[in-house]
Amino acid sequence: MASGKESDESADSPSSPKNIYKDPDDGRQRFLLELEFVQCLANPTYIHYLAQNRYFEDEAFIGYLKYLQYWQQPEYIKFIMYPHSLFFLELLQNANFRHAMAHPGNKELAHRQQFYYWKNYRNNRLKHILPRPLPEPPVAPPAPAPPQQPMPPVTAPTIAMPAAPAPVLSPMQYVNPQGSSLAKTDMRNSAVDRRKRKEILVQMGLRPLQIERMMTFR
Repeated sequence: MASGKESDESADSPSSPKNIYKDPDDGRQRFLLELEFVQCLANPTYIHYLAQNRYFEDEAFIGYLKYLQYWQQPEYIKFIMYPHSLFFLELLQNANFRHAMAHPGNKELAHRQQFYYWKNYRNNRLKHILPRPLPEPPVAPPAPAPPQQPMPPVTAPTIAMPAAPAPVLSPMQYVNPQGSSLAKTDMRNSAVDRRKRKEILVQMGLRPLQIERMMTFR
């Protein structure tokens, strides 16, 4: 009888493996509920709601926030769609942040900073990911063009016309015109002059042949 009672008491004791709680769906429902709650923390307005309703004054709730930090582990973090939720979950571990989020101004400030982060996130990331281009060498300014000299005016080509040939004088025109002051050649005077030159050449001691040549090239 004693052995039967001991067996019944051991079956009803909390430490018995038969009384361990087991989720009917292998923890799927619990996983989804905690994932939804953690991702709600990405909204500063929801954190402000929790602070206004004094959830952060409950020690059990603060312990629950510490328990939810397991979502930062690699095997769970891959299910998080809003990374800001883990950032705010970390901040909620600080009592000063929990009390500050009860003020509407702090809620608006957190929401504004979150918006600026989303707005500039891509550009800020690209600054660190993309390689920076090398600085281009300074380009020398182009040399000023020399001033263009004015082109001389184009003149029409002039063709030199040959001068008209002078009229050929007739043999009769070589005769001295009437009333000319030129003295007529006197044949007798020329003979006298020839004789005088011949005498002068003879006196100079020239030979007759030389005298004839001299007289010929007069």
